[in-house]
Amino acid sequence: MTIKVGDRVPSATLMEMKGGTPQPIKTDDLFGGKTVVLFALPGAFTPTCSAKHLPGFIQHADELKQKGVDTIACLSVNDAFVMGAWGEQQNCGDKVMMLADGNGDFTRQLGLEMDATRFGMGHRSQRYSMVVKDGVVKELNVEEPGSFSVSSAEHVLNQL
Repeated sequence: MTIKVGDRVPSATLMEMKGGTPQPIKTDDLFGGKTVVLFALPGAFTPTCSAKHLPGFIQHADELKQKGVDTIACLSVNDAFVMGAWGEQQNCGDKVMMLADGNGDFTRQLGLEMDATRFGMGHRSQRYSMVVKDGVVKELNVEEPGSFSVSSAEHVLNQL
């Protein structure tokens, strides 16, 4: 079953690179008591993800924070090393947390998994964005396959 507006984000453990070492981050801590924009994408270093999706959130990070967002987080079914390297390559700095859902457990709990095996990429996350307030989904924007519009930073800015 796919998560929907009004649902609580499930408890899970994700990974983030800190000081060159993967560190666990619990979703309860990430979302609890805060307003978080989480956006997810099929893969680090992939064309649309690298050219548009992540750069848009980096570019609009200050505007999102001015509208009350405490944390902006990028999620992919990649490992923490890949997400850390991609964040460095994209010059994320402290604007966007780069979160790894290496086994896709969180993505499956959300019901937002995508089968990309025909492309040699295994099971990945669908492209989406969500606004979460104190652990509850307030906005959910899931893209149609191959599309990029409703999960963009600009779209989320208009929802806040």
